Amino acid sequence: MNWLRQLLSACLALALSVTLSGCASVGVPLPPSLELPKPPADLRAFRKGDRVTLSWTLPERTIDRQTVRHRGVTLICRSSQVTMSDCGTPVGTVAPEASPPPPKPGEKGKIEQSFVDLLPTDLQLQNPTKTITYAVAPLNDSNRGAGLSNQVQVSMAPTVPPPGGLHADLTSDGVVLSWQGELLSLPMSPINYFYRLYRRTENTQERTVIGQVVRGMDPRPTMVDHTFAWEKTYEYWVTVVTVVTTGSHPCPNGAPLETCSDKIEVEGDDSPPVKVFTHDIFPPAIPSGLQAVFSGPGQAPYIDVIWAPDTDADLAGYNVYRREASGTAMKISLELVKTPTYRDANIASGKTYWYSVSAVDLHGNESARSDETSETVP
Repeated sequence: MNWLRQLLSACLALALSVTLSGCASVGVPLPPSLELPKPPADLRAFRKGDRVTLSWTLPERTIDRQTVRHRGVTLICRSSQVTMSDCGTPVGTVAPEASPPPPKPGEKGKIEQSFVDLLPTDLQLQNPTKTITYAVAPLNDSNRGAGLSNQVQVSMAPTVPPPGGLHADLTSDGVVLSWQGELLSLPMSPINYFYRLYRRTENTQERTVIGQVVRGMDPRPTMVDHTFAWEKTYEYWVTVVTVVTTGSHPCPNGAPLETCSDKIEVEGDDSPPVKVFTHDIFPPAIPSGLQAVFSGPGQAPYIDVIWAPDTDADLAGYNVYRREASGTAMKISLELVKTPTYRDANIASGKTYWYSVSAVDLHGNESARSDETSETVP
């Protein structure tokens, strides 16, 4: 009978162990997810003219660290207060289908959302030196959210339309740009306006600032672009920049932008671009200062021709011409002369030679010939 009791005790112990092990695997049940998208922390704002472009990363997780499964709209919030406590009446919404689907597990990359808000003109005029605050609030499909994103401020300074009549002329000195300006009598003010000129190589997105001109000082402002490259097609355009001085010392009208401290800049809309093909048809400057000097005693005779160097940046070299009395000038340099000097050893005693020089650029444009100089061989 002892062995039977021992067997029953072993079976009970085994059953109890299995039961306890099964209970431990269940654990405390987790609460259901609230499905509230985590507010973005990377909201950015860029203003151009009256348009404020907002962009942010689409939230992928909820506030309880679950994957967002039931997306709703994203509210666009705007306030004239520096700090926004709640969204209030949104100025717009972005639907969840306005964004591409989130990346699959294991895929890299973040999904961007954006919205363009038109800043009301009356708001700009009423608060020209102040800022406006933006935030976004993503919701789930039950229109519930976890609050606002980070908040960003944008200047409310009023912008003005771009000038008309932009024209570009290609000259040997550069691309001369001109446009219709205005004559304004502006006192010292916390708000000033400047023209800003841009250039972009055709079929590229990279833009270059050519320079800036004070608005209101000239009815036909001009600017020369000296930094272009030949044989390229460029697009030029102009915009008006509003400059708001936020410090205690306003920026004097006409002062360079870099001299104005504590300033905020807002660009207006761009003018229609003008296109220029910088085909070089302009010859270098005509050489000057020619002299011819004979050398002969004790050595083979020759005539050295020297002149002032040409300073054109695209100079390729020089051609040297010679003629005799009542003759026609003929080129005697077999190839371009790289330095402003040439030695003519093909001379004969008793003759007088007249020399002239032309300059040639890298694109083959040749200048007119210089004034002649002469030398007689004894």
